[in-house]
Amino acid sequence: MLSLLVVLLLSFIIGSIPSSLWVGKIYKKIDLREHGSGNLGATNTFRILGWKAGIVVSLIDFAKGFIAAFYISQLAFSVGGVPTVFSGWETEIFVKIFAGLFAVAGHMYSVFAKFKGGKGVLTACGMLYAIEPISISLALVVFFVVLFSSRYVSLASMIACFFYPIFLLILRYGFSFDIDGSLIVISSIIAITIIVKHRSNIKRLMDGNENRISSFAPAKGRINEQ
Repeated sequence: MLSLLVVLLLSFIIGSIPSSLWVGKIYKKIDLREHGSGNLGATNTFRILGWKAGIVVSLIDFAKGFIAAFYISQLAFSVGGVPTVFSGWETEIFVKIFAGLFAVAGHMYSVFAKFKGGKGVLTACGMLYAIEPISISLALVVFFVVLFSSRYVSLASMIACFFYPIFLLILRYGFSFDIDGSLIVISSIIAITIIVKHRSNIKRLMDGNENRISSFAPAKGRINEQ
């Protein structure tokens, strides 16, 4: 049990790495919490700092979830035993899911940024890719199709999150993939959580004043955008 708690703590700390905050201070010596949407995520980084910084932050945020689920989770088995929490659920998948979830929670509420953070989409994506890459790859296709057709990152994120559990169901029951039921349940909860986290974006989308991505070019002269 102690080994599992250590895994969850390490995952939360990894997830708490405020990549956009640190990249903003290194790249432009600014605090992203004071610019644009004030969100410590990749979208605000792209908008304020430009595509180079945005890609760096995106990769780091994705890696946080992947490292927690794929690598840190294994410490629970190498250091000590892991209790079976839910009968019928595969223990290794369970540990990977919760390690990833704690990384997502760390990203949303970073201990290094006064418990502020991003919306967790990329970190959740990294976590899910470590567990089952095919379904998350399909969700990424949906994300990019919606993004390039609408230019709304928030809309693309929410629609991709919505479809991800559906892809899992299709793979399991339509193509007989060996997908644990716990992943379907937890991924549905993750999708709902991320969509709820986007509630301010939903309001702006309904009001017609949500920000669109107009270009991936460096955001010159936009540092003071509020």
